[in-house]
Amino acid sequence: MVAVARKSSHFELDRRVRECLSVWPQRPPGIEPSVKQPGTWLKARPHPGPVVQPYLKVPGSQRLRTLPDGLYLHFSDRPDDLYVDILCIEACSTYQNLLDKRSRFAPSTGSLLAVCPLEWLQQPAQEGSRIPRWRLLRCLTSEPRHELVLPVRDARVLFALREAHYETFASTQTPQAHEFFVPMEVITGGAAEQDPALRAMLGRATAAAHFLRLPEPPLV
Repeated sequence: MVAVARKSSHFELDRRVRECLSVWPQRPPGIEPSVKQPGTWLKARPHPGPVVQPYLKVPGSQRLRTLPDGLYLHFSDRPDDLYVDILCIEACSTYQNLLDKRSRFAPSTGSLLAVCPLEWLQQPAQEGSRIPRWRLLRCLTSEPRHELVLPVRDARVLFALREAHYETFASTQTPQAHEFFVPMEVITGGAAEQDPALRAMLGRATAAAHFLRLPEPPLV
C-alpha cells in the first residue's frame, strides 16, 4: 500500500508540474535574444493537445526516448547549419528519479538528437494563430514532408526537487555546468514564469552567459 501511495504521489506531482509548465510562454522565461542564439525558440513540451510531441533520443534508437516534463527547442537560423539547443525541465520526486534523469543528460562522447514530428511542425505554436510552427523557423526554406531530426548543439537542464531533497543536494553536491536546481514549489507555486529569481537563473542557462561580452551581430 505504501508503494502504491508513493507511486500515486509521484504521478500527481508530475501532472501538477506539467500543468504549471503548460502556461509558460514560447520563449523560456528570462532568456533574451543574443548573437549566440539568434534563431527561434519554441516550447515543445508539454503540449495541451493530443498531437505527438517532440522528444529526444540517441542515434540508432527506435524505441528508447527521453520525454522531459518540459522541453524548449532553440532552432538554428541557418538552413545550411541545422541544429537545436535544448532547455529541459525535469521534476524529480525521489533521489532515484533525480539520479536517473541526471544520467540522461550527463556529458558524453555520444550525440543526442531532437525529433520534431511532422504533425507538431504543421500545427500553430499559439492558440488562435493559423501560422504553422515550421514557418517560424528560419532554418527551413520549405514545408517539411517528414519529421525533423536535428542534432543537439547545447543542452541545459533545470531540475525541480522536493524541498528536503533540494536542501540536502544544495548542501552536499556540486552540479555539472549544464545543470540548474530549484525547489519544486517554485514551479508549482503559480506564476513561476514571472518569478524574478527563476528568470534570472534561466537567463544564465545559456551559451551567452559564459562570455564576459559578446561581439556585435553581423550586419545583414
